[in-house]
Amino acid sequence: MSQPVQRAAARSFIQKYINKETLKYVFTTHFWGPVSNFGIPIAAIYDLKKDPTLISGPMTLALVAYSGVFMKYALAVTPKNYLLFACHFINETAQLGQGYRFLSYNYLTSEEEKKEIIEKYKEKE
Repeated sequence: MSQPVQRAAARSFIQKYINKETLKYVFTTHFWGPVSNFGIPIAAIYDLKKDPTLISGPMTLALVAYSGVFMKYALAVTPKNYLLFACHFINETAQLGQGYRFLSYNYLTSEEEKKEIIEKYKEKE
């Protein structure tokens, strides 16, 4: 690609994505709220690999409800906050996975299988 074409492409990119409106958005709570909130779904995804004996059923249920409420809120505000929606959608999915693991371990697993699971996670420590 020639030099003038590269400059034109860079200028077009900057005008389209790095402009006053984008910079204004980056400095709002509409942006930073969801960005800072992404720690919750990241932790939930990481926890999907941990020992199921450590899962708190009431906390998982609370986080499922919390994310459900905020997904609705993210689409109810003006302008719609799709970043917040994505954050809570990911968290909802991860928490539902944790809820499944909690129910499976506590109510669908025999005592022998529970002992095997406990031994498996003790070996990893």
